[in-house]
Amino acid sequence: MRDNPLSPPLDAAEQLVQWLLRLGIDSDRASVPGDLVHAAVQLSQCSLSQVYLSDEAGHGLVLAAEHRREEGPWPIGAGAEVDQQGQQLLRFALEHKRPLSICGLQGSIYDTAFIPSGREPWQSLLCVPITHRDLPMRGVLLCVTQRFQDLQGCAAALGQLGAFALRQRALLLALNPPAPVRPALDSVLRPAGLGLIGNSPAMDDTCRLIGKVLDSTYTVLLHGETGTGKEVVARAIHVMGPRRSKAFVVQNCAAFPEGLLESELFGYRKGAFTGADRDRPGLFDTADGGTLLLDEIGDMPMSLQAKLLRVLQEGEIRPLGASTAHKVDVRIIAATHRDLRAMVTQGSFREDLYYRLAQFPIELPALRQREGDVRELARHFAAKACATQRRSPVSWSNQALDQLSSHSFPGNVRELKCLVERAVLLCDDGVILAQHLLLPMDSPAPARDATLRQRLERVERGLLIDCLHKNRGNRTRTARELGVARRTLLYRLARLNIPFGDVKEGG
Repeated sequence: MRDNPLSPPLDAAEQLVQWLLRLGIDSDRASVPGDLVHAAVQLSQCSLSQVYLSDEAGHGLVLAAEHRREEGPWPIGAGAEVDQQGQQLLRFALEHKRPLSICGLQGSIYDTAFIPSGREPWQSLLCVPITHRDLPMRGVLLCVTQRFQDLQGCAAALGQLGAFALRQRALLLALNPPAPVRPALDSVLRPAGLGLIGNSPAMDDTCRLIGKVLDSTYTVLLHGETGTGKEVVARAIHVMGPRRSKAFVVQNCAAFPEGLLESELFGYRKGAFTGADRDRPGLFDTADGGTLLLDEIGDMPMSLQAKLLRVLQEGEIRPLGASTAHKVDVRIIAATHRDLRAMVTQGSFREDLYYRLAQFPIELPALRQREGDVRELARHFAAKACATQRRSPVSWSNQALDQLSSHSFPGNVRELKCLVERAVLLCDDGVILAQHLLLPMDSPAPARDATLRQRLERVERGLLIDCLHKNRGNRTRTARELGVARRTLLYRLARLNIPFGDVKEGG
């Protein structure tokens, strides 16, 4: 409803009824605050109106909508909270449960600096508390004008309109509640307790995929080199998913021969074989309602692959020696370092099982592909090792960090963890030195997976690190010795992820 200067003005009662109808019929949950302040501007004939609503905790007041007579609806920042000084005036009206009208703001004791400035100074103000006996939400409707005017006569109508708006907003919210918002991945998946540490692009991609599959029922296939943290990722999927209150069970399929693995997974009944003197539930029963991680799934015998396929398709198992099957509700996560697709071609892995397991595949990056994560992981593992051994925290020398950054880590995160834990034991003076790592200064990556560009970058990296050490971290002298511009050197250091921020710069 817009003001039409050509139409005769409506009386206050008729205007109020029309706004009540608009709020009751045409408004949605998001537009209720905006319609309320528009109505307040029209009913009070003021220049500006704002509505403040209590925040979710019920403590502070947040600006929900603003309307200016000449400009119309005014955009506000999301969650525009009022400072404590500004809240004094608003809360006075709210806590005393009565309108506050001020004529002559220039001499007022209240701080009105939170009100947007107009073309002329504000002269009159009205604060109307808006509450509803059935609702916890409260608020304040504010109207201001540049005229000297007693606005008290508008308070009753605005208070009734505000209470109706609160009620209408609550009804619309109940009918159409907002979709739950999952916190950002960094705040959900990166806590140290889950072990997903690192800010490299490769790790960001992994966390993004994990976030996609958390609430689904899809079977997840984790593929990656040995030591890339497949169990850590599987546990994170379980802990952050809807099955977190149930069991998380891990079984390495390469750890048992075929007969023992079958009884371990499916269980058995008394008398099923020699020595079976009682019923024993299997891991599928133990993980019922939760998650079962089948690690090294590529080593599962073909006969068991058929049984596993039935579990995935039918959701039921039959223990050894049992005459009937029973239902289980288990989310299966499979993990392997082997190329299952190649095994399917060779006939050593069932094709139908492969496609059923690879419903949502996640490729875990090798540590050498996670640029910049080595240093963060090293500090994390060192802190954990110190806490476990109940000793004071240790720091790192530049040379030690350089060695870690240059190493290819064929054993990935597991190798780094063991290496750091050993270095913490060898460290006596609170500083981990290069000799505590027992690594060569330049450990070339295996040639089998290195492109020409990667090999050239490793050579360049070693040269830059040596020259930096020779010049004691002075990038100006290093650039001069190498015959390049200082700007070029800084770019290459950043491009090759060479740490130099903690080396004192002398030029």
